[in-house]
Amino acid sequence: MQKDLTIFNQIVKHLEQDEIDNPVIQPIPIEELYETIDIKLQDEPAEEEDFVATLEKLVLNTPRTATKMFFNQLFGGRNSRAVLGDLLAVVLNNSMYTYKVGGPQIGVEKEILRQVAKRVGYDIPTAEGTLAPGGSMTNLMGLIMARDKADPQARFDGISKKMVIYTSIESHYSTPKNAAFTGIGRNNIRLVATDDQGRMDVADLERLIIEDIDKGLTPCMVNATAGTTVLGAFDPLRPIGEICKKYNIWFHVDGAYCGSVIFSDKYKKYIDGSELSDSFTVNAHKMLGTPLSCSIIVTKEKQYMYDSFSNDASYLYQTAEDDYNPGKISLQCGRRNDALKFWTLWKTIGSNGLRDMVDHQFELAQFGRDYVAANEDYTLYNSGDSIAICFNYKDFDPKMLCNKMYEEGEVMVGFGKFRDQEFIRLVTVNAGNEKVDIENFFKKLEAFAAKL
Repeated sequence: MQKDLTIFNQIVKHLEQDEIDNPVIQPIPIEELYETIDIKLQDEPAEEEDFVATLEKLVLNTPRTATKMFFNQLFGGRNSRAVLGDLLAVVLNNSMYTYKVGGPQIGVEKEILRQVAKRVGYDIPTAEGTLAPGGSMTNLMGLIMARDKADPQARFDGISKKMVIYTSIESHYSTPKNAAFTGIGRNNIRLVATDDQGRMDVADLERLIIEDIDKGLTPCMVNATAGTTVLGAFDPLRPIGEICKKYNIWFHVDGAYCGSVIFSDKYKKYIDGSELSDSFTVNAHKMLGTPLSCSIIVTKEKQYMYDSFSNDASYLYQTAEDDYNPGKISLQCGRRNDALKFWTLWKTIGSNGLRDMVDHQFELAQFGRDYVAANEDYTLYNSGDSIAICFNYKDFDPKMLCNKMYEEGEVMVGFGKFRDQEFIRLVTVNAGNEKVDIENFFKKLEAFAAKL
């Protein structure tokens, strides 16, 4: 036990450097990885001294996603209250499939799901939800329920109808994968056009639906996005929802990135019409600062979740009512407790604290866009309805500039593309950052570009 504590203390010491050092970390070239760190496994146990040294090296050379200069992914930062919950979940090691095994932790998960469903606009007695490892998985669950509603015998006899999915050309890459997994097929996805801000074109959506119905096909699901991956755009949910109701199509909202606006009085307007959806996803590990992963899906009618995912197992479900045996509405049997870390955060800062986190990220993004707009050396490519800042600096190739900064280890930021234009994509998803950190990013970029 003493040795374990020694190792733990050394890791904590190095993690604390996130608060001291700005650099994300200078990467080890892939071709040098196994020569630089002794990662290989062997038959005999490692000597304790060697293990501690290797572990330190491993930690020191891992990208620091909690630093002020990490902007590469749609997550970042570290919240001690949420980390506490994650550590406790590991220590407790409950599996979240039955109340018998999970106990009050099941209640924690149920409370989170009830509150999220309420904020989406669903009626609590009929709504349901679960957590899954990532937004791709929650999007898959939404599609499975859509498929089973369109073809109720599909889960018993296989798909008997030629089904079609509709999603914007700017939507998440999980949709084609999930179409393949569900048997609908990648070639039965209709990519709906977008406007110049990356939002789904509702007229084009209805046109495609009518064409497919005329061909004798079955529209299965419309996948709308609350925060597209590159531009951070919000599809117009209310008119999309009205079209789905008109043609009796499952309406799924992929809010993995920015669905957290459900907590904001100011920015919830971007998901106006969310109550019309049949299923809605949100990732607390993105805008809400919870450790990976914490992906939530809620559905308006719990019966669809039970129809698609429930299967009896007398050796497993032995106590309590079905509502407190969440294994019956999950893709998984063994499932880690991803709810507790979000609960410890939410419980300690309240819904108002989550609201402030969301609002702060939009304010940081606007500060960044104002900086870009005020400098003639920059070009801006997206509007203010986003926590993404998409821009280019002078005539530098964005891909080259991002990769060079990554190799230097000072800043990690990604690039993206909309239509024919490629640009740097800065996301203000770290609620621990301040305006000075965003300004510091631009100053670092400018200084680095000057060296080139």
